[in-house]
Amino acid sequence: MARSLGRLLKGFRSLISPPAMRTQLSYPTACVSVRTMVALPSLFSSKPRDFSLPNSSWGSEMMRLYEHYNSQCEVETEGGETQRGPWQRLPSYNRSLKYATGGVYLSKVIQSKARLFTRNIRESGAAFEYVLFVNKEEQRCVCIFQAGHLLEGPPGHVHGGAIATMIDTVTGTHATILSGPVMTANLNVNYRSPIPLGSTVLIESTLDTQEGRKIFISCKVTSNNGSKLHTEATALFLSINVSHLLGGG
Repeated sequence: MARSLGRLLKGFRSLISPPAMRTQLSYPTACVSVRTMVALPSLFSSKPRDFSLPNSSWGSEMMRLYEHYNSQCEVETEGGETQRGPWQRLPSYNRSLKYATGGVYLSKVIQSKARLFTRNIRESGAAFEYVLFVNKEEQRCVCIFQAGHLLEGPPGHVHGGAIATMIDTVTGTHATILSGPVMTANLNVNYRSPIPLGSTVLIESTLDTQEGRKIFISCKVTSNNGSKLHTEATALFLSINVSHLLGGG
């Protein structure tokens, strides 16, 4: 009777616990942890993905302008040697906070879920597709921006808020290069002509003046050949101590 009952219980366990599950649960805890880390390499990668490199969504104008500025990142001297040129391409990450100043103070859960706002859509070309180049000697920053279909505002054209977002991104990046971490204090945007959805435009940022913690920057958005002005803006940024953002005083 006891043996029959044992066989019955064993058969019942086999029904509610599939072989694969029984095998997984029989592993030591350390083995399960290793298997989990291997299955999720993106959370533990030592190097983030650079989203400013060409991909299949880039149109011909986006590629042409990219190659134009990228070719000036390195120049060949008369002696045939290669040296740094006037422009420098800035990498753009769909970043975890472990790659940003102050990220070490936040929990691993928050770090793994953090996203740079303009990189929060995984589909290439659907929204903010862009690459930035900086010229430190001329104190200029240029962004090549291709607007994806998810940024529609007026029918067939880019939403004004998306344009303002890119202006804030470019000028803010420029100010950060000049002064370290900053926050936007004022952004004044004047829209001159709508930007057709899917088109490629240039966003050019120029330093006006720097007074202590204050950085004044001008910006304009033009057609890819510079012949048409779409938007112009002025921005004021304040350099900050990152510890203030984290409640450190």
